[in-house]
Amino acid sequence: MKIKSWLLLTYLLVMILPLIALYGLYVAINAYYQDKNVDEYFEKWAVVTDLKDQLDDPSLFKISANYKEIEELTSDQLMITLYSPNGKIYYSSNVINSFSSFESKSRIYKNLYEFEQNYKTFIYKEPVYEDGEIKGVYKITLVRSEWLEQVNTKSLFVVTGLIIVMLIIYGAVVYLLNRRLNKPAKRLMEQMRAFAKDEATNPLPVTKDEIGELTESFQQMQQEISAARKKLAAEQQQKEFMIASLSHDLKTPLTSIQAYAESLRYGNYSEKDHQEYLQIIQSKSHYMKQLLDDLMMLTLLQSPTYELELVEVEGEEFFDMLLGEYEQISREKGFEAKTTVNVEGSYYVNPKQLMRVVDNVVANAWTYTNPGGTIYVSAFETPNVPPGSRGKLAESFTEKGVYIVVQNSGATITKEQCKQMFDPLYQIDDSRSHIGERGAGLGLSIAKQIMAKHDGTITAIAQQNQLAIVIWLPLIEEERNG
Repeated sequence: MKIKSWLLLTYLLVMILPLIALYGLYVAINAYYQDKNVDEYFEKWAVVTDLKDQLDDPSLFKISANYKEIEELTSDQLMITLYSPNGKIYYSSNVINSFSSFESKSRIYKNLYEFEQNYKTFIYKEPVYEDGEIKGVYKITLVRSEWLEQVNTKSLFVVTGLIIVMLIIYGAVVYLLNRRLNKPAKRLMEQMRAFAKDEATNPLPVTKDEIGELTESFQQMQQEISAARKKLAAEQQQKEFMIASLSHDLKTPLTSIQAYAESLRYGNYSEKDHQEYLQIIQSKSHYMKQLLDDLMMLTLLQSPTYELELVEVEGEEFFDMLLGEYEQISREKGFEAKTTVNVEGSYYVNPKQLMRVVDNVVANAWTYTNPGGTIYVSAFETPNVPPGSRGKLAESFTEKGVYIVVQNSGATITKEQCKQMFDPLYQIDDSRSHIGERGAGLGLSIAKQIMAKHDGTITAIAQQNQLAIVIWLPLIEEERNG
């Protein structure tokens, strides 16, 4: 139950239950009083009946009458008052009446012969006749002391019972509030403080109320923040590793440049050596420039606000142009390259950056292919998968769009290495580079960022001593329909 509904129900019960309890006590006591009233009425009436014979004596209604016998009949529970026909008080055992000698005739003659029942007393008045003439009126007052005592006792019982009921209700409400609201809220606050201080926390039970929703939201937020913290820590570690690696990669050619520059300045070399040293300095400088350019590009691509400008291209013409020169360049580098293009659709691309992606992938293939080996570069759409594709490679061509596949032979790498090779500065095996100048390991990472900006993908698939880099771009129709 929601806390809001629970509080409203509790508020309603707190209002109604005391009234129900009070009404129940009232009904029970009233029924008891009704029974007692009947018994007391007949009991008091029997006393009045006994007194009537003695008070119905005209001789009592004289100034010189003897009231000794009457006084013996009275007590603090029974009072007798004798009046003359005009209201003069002959005798009264009531102390209050003893201070007054008259009472109005209207009060005396009111309710004659009626046995009046009041809260504190029973009163009976009756006139006394002699020879058809009223000689006086007597009034019998019976105090309801037992009744009053019972009323006080019952009233105390009612008040005490009501207080007990209220305390029980209050205690139940406090207990339920503490159980449903205070304790869960306190546990949640403790967890929040512990999490804010980066201390260990325990999962809390999720109830079906507002506190449960808040707990669930906090735990989801906690998981997201923990994941973000781990991601930031990993990124920080990656940045520190990148800085250390780049510092090393820059320091090595810079040391060479410095050494050859000092040799040119102070040494006495032939023109041939002079040109060779200049060529080395130029090569190292170009390497450093390329490394810094790659680093700047990687940083730019990782920014969520940076967007590539994409243009629509016709697939067959663009991909023929994109892959057209790799056969000639590969021959110059000592490799054989086989390219195939079978693309018909139109695509949104950034030509310069997509060319950079393919260049980085092909350069990676040159690096890890033995001299004289063969590199396969192909671009095709899903219905036109090359017949030579098989195994895991063929199974990966499931999306509509264009696939660019760069495949080379070499030692089989692991599945984990296939994932890590797109991380910045990751190198599979430095010793396998035949160029003699290892790269910085940023090319494939840049390629992955560029493909993400194209809403495409780039993956590595290794099988049977072959490594294939698979690039995928979506069709324009898919983007528009999405």
